[in-house]
Amino acid sequence: MNQSPSVWTAAKLRFEQYLQLERSLSINSVEAYLADLEKFQLWMEFEGYQDPLKLNQNAIQQFPQWVADQGFQATSQARIISGVRAFYKFLVMEDSLMESPADFLEPPKTGRKLPVVLSEEEIDGMIAAIDRTTAEGERNVAMLETLYSCGLRVSELVGLKLTQIHPEEGFLQVVGKGNKERLVPVGGRALKHIKLYVNQVRVHINIQSSQRDVVFLSKRGGALSRQSVFLLIKGLALKTGVNKNISPHTFRHSFATHLVEAGADLRAVQEMLGHESITTTEIYTHLDRNYLADTLLKFHPRSK
Repeated sequence: MNQSPSVWTAAKLRFEQYLQLERSLSINSVEAYLADLEKFQLWMEFEGYQDPLKLNQNAIQQFPQWVADQGFQATSQARIISGVRAFYKFLVMEDSLMESPADFLEPPKTGRKLPVVLSEEEIDGMIAAIDRTTAEGERNVAMLETLYSCGLRVSELVGLKLTQIHPEEGFLQVVGKGNKERLVPVGGRALKHIKLYVNQVRVHINIQSSQRDVVFLSKRGGALSRQSVFLLIKGLALKTGVNKNISPHTFRHSFATHLVEAGADLRAVQEMLGHESITTTEIYTHLDRNYLADTLLKFHPRSK
């Protein structure tokens, strides 16, 4: 039995517009939501259901088991179910439904892996291993100092613009996920290397007209890819004997972990990382047992 394409087409189009315009999600995030919705639509077709607006709570409870039977990993199952719940919340918000039948869908327990973190010595060693006699070397030092100093995502690093650097105030104006802006403090060491690169290397590059405001450039004057930063870091890890599975995101994890270990307020770290939820930031407390013990001794009434 085929579903009514008009119902699905209209609902998905409105949902897509909501994700783009009201939630300001990136193209990749919107496409991920729609891909998960395609799986839900496929399940409905398999079960003989036609209209997502007429699906009840009892029927939809069978969906998680179907997802699991397709062989998806637990993290993918959880994401798919989360996408369906978001879709139904949207339908309620726009008054297409009185209540969501998906509110009680239970995703599988995924657990949370602790991120790989570099020590300060490993970071120093990797940066010191860069050949600064080359133009790319000066750029690479500035990039890694900025990654570690500010906890940037790699997309935020390669998209950083000159007009977003405010050296007098000591802040970067970062555009993160969903085009959300945040101010991130930047250390003097990173600022020094950015200035060296911009004033001594970047000025000699024949910059493509569309990239004139981008900070970190290729030798041909174009924007860098995220893959090029990934390969740089993998190469430096190999060169310095860092036997860990690392990526540019490892510098972000290290930034947050070292702040938490030094006693930084978790809410402040959340702001600097651009996390929407404090629970995402809380993972860094699990990396330092001394931090947890000190918090217990300081705040629990039975620890006085």
